[in-house]
Amino acid sequence: VQLQASGGGLVQAGESLRLSCAASGRILSSYVMGWFRQAPGKEREFVAAAPWAGGYTDYADSVSGRFTISKDNAKNTFYLQMNSLKSEDTAVYYCALNSYSDSDWAHTTSYDYWGQGTLVTVSS
Repeated sequence: VQLQASGGGLVQAGESLRLSCAASGRILSSYVMGWFRQAPGKEREFVAAAPWAGGYTDYADSVSGRFTISKDNAKNTFYLQMNSLKSEDTAVYYCALNSYSDSDWAHTTSYDYWGQGTLVTVSS
Protein backbone atom coordinates (compact mmCIF):
# COMPACT_ATOMS: atom_id res chain seq x y z
CA VAL A 1 0.00 0.00 0.00
CA GLN A 2 1.24 3.48 -0.88
CA LEU A 3 -0.09 6.61 0.79
CA GLN A 4 -0.16 10.13 -0.61
CA ALA A 5 -0.88 12.96 1.82
CA SER A 6 -2.09 16.35 0.65
CA GLY A 7 -3.98 19.43 1.77
CA GLY A 8 -1.43 21.23 3.90
CA GLY A 9 -0.88 24.94 3.66
CA LEU A 10 -0.63 28.26 5.45
CA VAL A 11 -3.67 29.39 7.45
CA GLN A 12 -4.49 31.91 10.15
CA ALA A 13 -5.20 30.86 13.72
CA GLY A 14 -8.85 29.91 14.12
CA GLU A 15 -9.25 28.75 10.54
CA SER A 16 -9.80 25.23 9.23
CA LEU A 17 -7.97 22.85 6.93
CA ARG A 18 -8.68 19.35 5.67
CA LEU A 19 -5.87 16.91 5.00
CA SER A 20 -6.33 13.96 2.67
CA CYS A 21 -4.51 10.66 2.45
CA ALA A 22 -5.09 8.71 -0.74
CA ALA A 23 -4.19 5.03 -0.65
CA SER A 24 -3.20 2.89 -3.60
CA GLY A 25 -3.64 -0.78 -2.94
CA ARG A 26 -6.07 -2.77 -0.90
CA ILE A 27 -6.97 -1.62 2.58
CA LEU A 28 -8.35 -4.46 4.65
CA SER A 29 -11.14 -3.86 7.13
CA SER A 30 -8.76 -4.90 9.91
CA TYR A 31 -6.45 -1.97 9.24
CA VAL A 32 -6.22 1.14 11.40
CA MET A 33 -5.76 4.56 9.83
CA GLY A 34 -3.79 7.19 11.67
CA TRP A 35 -2.47 10.71 11.56
CA PHE A 36 0.72 11.89 13.23
CA ARG A 37 2.58 15.18 13.19
CA GLN A 38 6.10 16.39 13.73
CA ALA A 39 6.96 19.95 14.67
CA PRO A 40 10.48 21.34 14.13
CA GLY A 41 12.88 19.95 16.70
CA LYS A 42 10.30 17.59 18.18
CA GLU A 43 9.49 13.92 17.88
CA ARG A 44 6.65 12.66 15.75
CA GLU A 45 3.49 12.54 17.84
CA PHE A 46 0.12 10.88 17.61
CA VAL A 47 -2.83 12.95 16.44
CA ALA A 48 -5.75 10.66 15.60
CA ALA A 49 -6.61 7.10 14.66
CA ALA A 50 -9.59 4.96 13.80
CA PRO A 51 -10.23 1.47 12.49
CA TRP A 52 -10.94 1.29 8.80
CA ALA A 53 -14.00 -0.76 9.69
CA GLY A 54 -15.31 2.16 11.72
CA GLY A 55 -16.92 2.27 15.15
CA TYR A 56 -14.31 4.07 17.21
CA THR A 57 -11.98 7.04 17.05
CA ASP A 58 -9.04 8.09 19.21
CA TYR A 59 -7.52 11.56 19.47
CA ALA A 60 -4.64 13.18 21.22
CA ASP A 61 -5.83 15.42 24.06
CA SER A 62 -4.36 18.43 22.30
CA VAL A 63 -6.67 18.06 19.29
CA SER A 64 -9.74 16.39 20.77
CA GLY A 65 -12.85 18.38 19.94
CA ARG A 66 -11.13 20.28 17.12
CA PHE A 67 -9.92 17.54 14.74
CA THR A 68 -11.94 14.76 13.12
CA ILE A 69 -10.68 11.67 11.34
CA SER A 70 -12.88 10.17 8.63
CA LYS A 71 -12.71 8.14 5.44
CA ASP A 72 -14.29 7.62 2.06
CA ASN A 73 -14.32 3.94 1.14
CA ALA A 74 -15.16 4.61 -2.50
CA LYS A 75 -12.11 6.83 -2.90
CA ASN A 76 -9.82 4.71 -0.71
CA THR A 77 -8.99 7.94 1.05
CA PHE A 78 -9.03 9.11 4.63
CA TYR A 79 -9.06 12.61 6.01
CA LEU A 80 -8.18 14.80 8.93
CA GLN A 81 -10.51 17.76 9.34
CA MET A 82 -8.79 20.39 11.46
CA ASN A 83 -10.86 23.22 12.93
CA SER A 84 -9.97 26.10 15.23
CA LEU A 85 -6.33 25.75 14.33
CA LYS A 86 -3.71 27.11 16.70
CA SER A 87 -0.10 28.12 16.14
CA GLU A 88 0.97 25.05 18.11
CA ASP A 89 -0.64 22.86 15.44
CA THR A 90 2.11 23.90 13.03
CA ALA A 91 3.89 20.73 11.91
CA VAL A 92 4.41 18.28 9.11
CA TYR A 93 1.44 15.92 9.18
CA TYR A 94 1.81 12.27 8.22
CA CYS A 95 -0.85 9.73 7.42
CA ALA A 96 -0.26 6.06 8.17
CA LEU A 97 -1.84 2.63 8.12
CA ASN A 98 -1.52 -0.05 10.77
CA SER A 99 -2.11 -3.56 9.46
CA TYR A 100 -2.17 -5.13 12.92
CA SER A 101 -5.05 -3.45 14.71
CA ASP A 102 -4.29 -4.98 18.12
CA SER A 103 -1.14 -2.90 18.47
CA ASP A 104 -1.04 0.48 20.23
CA TRP A 105 -2.51 2.98 17.79
CA ALA A 106 -0.63 5.90 19.34
CA HIS A 107 2.84 4.51 18.63
CA THR A 108 4.60 5.19 15.34
CA THR A 109 6.12 1.71 15.47
CA SER A 110 2.64 0.20 15.12
CA TYR A 111 2.24 1.54 11.58
CA ASP A 112 3.45 -0.24 8.47
CA TYR A 113 2.70 2.29 5.76
CA TRP A 114 3.40 6.03 5.77
CA GLY A 115 2.63 8.96 3.54
CA GLN A 116 5.28 11.51 2.68
CA GLY A 117 3.97 14.28 4.94
CA THR A 118 2.27 17.57 4.27
CA LEU A 119 3.19 20.85 5.96
CA VAL A 120 0.62 22.79 7.96
CA THR A 121 1.61 26.26 9.09
CA VAL A 122 -0.69 28.22 11.38
CA SER A 123 0.10 31.89 11.84
CA SER A 124 -1.11 33.75 14.90
